[in-house]
Amino acid sequence: MSDDQFHFLSLLGQLPARLTAEQAAWVINCQPHAVPVLVMARLLKPLGNPMPNSVKYFATVDILEFAKDRAWLSKATNVVGQHWKQKNQQKKIRSLPPADCPVQAVGR
Repeated sequence: MSDDQFHFLSLLGQLPARLTAEQAAWVINCQPHAVPVLVMARLLKPLGNPMPNSVKYFATVDILEFAKDRAWLSKATNVVGQHWKQKNQQKKIRSLPPADCPVQAVGR
């Protein structure tokens, strides 16, 4: 945990009523880039109806509840793991040469 995170989480002994995606990630101990994955999986719900490219805020009470819920944490971990597994598989598929292209020997 960085000094900024520690300072933020100990701020006056009380968290603000709403958290940004990065702050929510700190509380549930995940990377900030995992938050949109959790939103797409409907495991996190931003407050209001934010535009797709706007800053998302999350209710602190919800995030704190999720942080205590072992079943939710397990689901979140699995969803993020599945997301990256699929992304890595897509990357591998794109990096393979097309099947109809013969590979030529170099140096002969």
